Amino acid sequence: MTGTPPVRPAGRADLPRVAELAAQHAQYERAAPPAPDLAARLAGLLFDTPTPRLRCLVAEAPDGEIVGYATCAPELSTWDGREYLHLDCLFLAPGHRGLGLGPLLMEAVVAEARRLGVAQVQWQTPAWNEGAVRFYDRLGARAKEKLRYTLPVGEAGA
Repeated sequence: MTGTPPVRPAGRADLPRVAELAAQHAQYERAAPPAPDLAARLAGLLFDTPTPRLRCLVAEAPDGEIVGYATCAPELSTWDGREYLHLDCLFLAPGHRGLGLGPLLMEAVVAEARRLGVAQVQWQTPAWNEGAVRFYDRLGARAKEKLRYTLPVGEAGA
């Protein structure tokens, strides 16, 4: 181990690897691949704005290779009348699951929620992803069954 923590905030130089992992994540979830310029888009959201909303955490293997990531951003709940932290993505590369990095990523996300002063983290996962469901259940999370929709609105932000 290099003496650095295995989970840390992503730096600008980490973003090409995060984009690679995001492509693996999309393939794993049977989704369309991310935009080809994802690393640059993430840089804009994380580093090139005075008040970034997006947070990106990376998990490192003992040799320093980035093998996982989590991204999250504050959102609003009308029903609760307060903010929560939306966990958009959590992914570990195959071969690095079951080694304790997933719980460390989730602990870092929860720590970010506490730092922001929000009382809840919310996310979704495909119902067929039984490994993820078991992992989240072990953490004490509880699922709500809903469908997630996406409605394209044109070229803005494409």
